Amino acid sequence: MTKQISFSKYEQKVLPNFRQKIGAAESTEDVKKFFVYTIQELFESIFAEKIDFEYEDIELTPGKEPYYLLSKQLVSSNEFKSAWNDSDLPRLLSRLAETAVNRYKHLKKGPEKTDSKIRM
Repeated sequence: MTKQISFSKYEQKVLPNFRQKIGAAESTEDVKKFFVYTIQELFESIFAEKIDFEYEDIELTPGKEPYYLLSKQLVSSNEFKSAWNDSDLPRLLSRLAETAVNRYKHLKKGPEKTDSKIRM
């Protein structure tokens, strides 16, 4: 039986700020941006400067499960591959992506409500 590493303590550190930002998002672009920044923060704390993360390495894909896309460069990194395959990292990303996509869909349904809030 292989040992699986848990990164949930890192998730707990970014979760309150992520929820606050996603809840305050006023557009679908805000949701995408906050998701990427949160995942960057999560990865930076997990990998502690062993991997350089760029904004383009992570993308929210609301129309296609698992709702996120990681760059080939990132996924091909040995350090990342090892952590990805032997940990709960895929589940953490899925949970965060699902939360972001729910907010994304909500904002996409009623953009006129959002626009009216911004104008006031």
